[in-house]
Amino acid sequence: MEIKNSEAVTKGSKAVIDREQLLAHWQGHRALTRRVIEAFPEEKLFGFQIGGMRPFSEMVKELLAIAVPGAKGLATNVWEKLNEEIDLGKSKAEILYHWDQATEDINYWWSQIPLERFQEELLAFGQYKDKGFCTLLYFIDNEIHHRGQGYVYLRSLGVEPPSFWER
Repeated sequence: MEIKNSEAVTKGSKAVIDREQLLAHWQGHRALTRRVIEAFPEEKLFGFQIGGMRPFSEMVKELLAIAVPGAKGLATNVWEKLNEEIDLGKSKAEILYHWDQATEDINYWWSQIPLERFQEELLAFGQYKDKGFCTLLYFIDNEIHHRGQGYVYLRSLGVEPPSFWER
């Protein structure tokens, strides 16, 4: 017998993870990515590349272009066009400032996401069709992917990256 999420709640069963745990999981990944940004030598953050991959600063632009607009889209179901042309400035300190501001903004929008939105089919950024929870998991998976690229960069520069399990 298949039980839909809304039925499970009315029958008194417990969720595997609640919304605050999910936010803590996402923010834990974001905290780890922040430590990867911090670990980069300033002069390598904006131009260092391997094998045709973008500089890590460009990857961070993508992550920021998704995070807050994604949380806002989940909250409002109004999705802006994905825009990765974010001016992060020209220093690590400026990137970290934008990262920290995004963390606060995610927390703001998170509290406004209707619980049922996670089960609704959405068209994120006008182009990615999936359920809300799958869309959010994509945001997290995408960040993990790019953080992994950052780890490759750091190791190639002789810098020990932060432990991946310390979220």
